[in-house]
Amino acid sequence: MSRSLFISDLHLDPRRPQHTAALRDFCATKLQQGYKLYILGDLFEVWLGDDMGLMHYADVVELLRQQHDRGVEVFIQKGNRDFLLGKDFFQATGAQCLADESLIEINQQQILLLHGDSLCTDDVDYQAFKQLVRSSAWQADFLALSAAERINRAQQYRQQSQTMTASKSDDIMDVNADAVAAAMASHGVKFLIHGHTHRPMVHQADGITRIVLGDWQGHFDYLLWPDNDTWHFLRQPI
Repeated sequence: MSRSLFISDLHLDPRRPQHTAALRDFCATKLQQGYKLYILGDLFEVWLGDDMGLMHYADVVELLRQQHDRGVEVFIQKGNRDFLLGKDFFQATGAQCLADESLIEINQQQILLLHGDSLCTDDVDYQAFKQLVRSSAWQADFLALSAAERINRAQQYRQQSQTMTASKSDDIMDVNADAVAAAMASHGVKFLIHGHTHRPMVHQADGITRIVLGDWQGHFDYLLWPDNDTWHFLRQPI
């Protein structure tokens, strides 16, 4: 029986080797040939370009390649921390790049996959910043900087983000209900899976299901959906 598994917001960082170890264990114990693994954004804490990332996260790149080589289909969506994942990364890992809004089908169920940041429309400052850094011109200019300059620029952005986040309410940084409804209506779906907010939960109402995947802090949540069976939302300690 084939199975699809969904995870998000691992925020892998060499300073937290236990998270990479948890991913390695997850791959070894939960994945088999013919399975599909969907990673819905923020696999990495930061990705400053393929030229830097492929060296900085060589162990993770090799782990993902191993899954591909043993017959696991790996799909990765870009998040707000690793939106600079490029073609060299996907070529090196064998993973497939998911569009920011992706539709898949399991057991005749149409499912919308998002990272989730696009649903946080009340956070106007973040949405403006996202529009800037997702532009091809900004990315070309940023990737043309030296490694040291990119690291420095990323640290500045991170500090600014932390300062602004500290002054925002939790509601502003959560998804907007109207944005959720609009996204699902535009794709004609009743099932949505996303991450980003770090608020794992299954929301069900009026025939609509929205599953929010959690981040990898002390434990992680994953969605298991076997073919010819129903989905299971599970938690595993790190």
